[in-house]
Amino acid sequence: MDISVIIPVCDEEENLEILSTKLKSVLDKLQKDYEIIFIDDGSTDRSYQVLKNLAKNNSGIKLIKFRKNYGKTAAIAAGVKASNGNYIVTIDGDLQNDPEDIPLMLQKIDHGYDVVSGWRQNRKDNPLLTNFPSVVANKIISFMTGVKLRDNGCFLKVFRAETLKDISLYGEMHRFIVPLACMEGA
Repeated sequence: MDISVIIPVCDEEENLEILSTKLKSVLDKLQKDYEIIFIDDGSTDRSYQVLKNLAKNNSGIKLIKFRKNYGKTAAIAAGVKASNGNYIVTIDGDLQNDPEDIPLMLQKIDHGYDVVSGWRQNRKDNPLLTNFPSVVANKIISFMTGVKLRDNGCFLKVFRAETLKDISLYGEMHRFIVPLACMEGA
């Protein structure tokens, strides 16, 4: 398997068909074997039913369902454990990440990188309540870890599978995956 795409989902029923269609279109153009792993992280809406319907029509979709919300880090860990790809792509289910960026990120990986991280530009969040704290958090994380990323919170990332599979994930560590990978030699 070439590519595993891991998508944590919590109450995203309206976005899932759109995301699945865009993702499938992008991945099919790559002409590589892929799987899409959706992790329903305790959704209270119809997200899991939508995912089951999508999986019926696409054998490349795998589903994992949590009984309650365990958080993004637990969802990533479950997706990584279930993945078979040489490369692991993480992407949010809320349509804030564009699947069209994945091929460019895979090209960077092919140039010898172990991790390629996205960067949210033109965010639709509240500038004062979300964007400003994010900028401050990114500066603190970069200072503390020595890993300079513009956006630790951007969930669109591509990893060599062996890089991500060596990291023990728990708690709220999803914001620190890249620094953790660097600590492991990435």
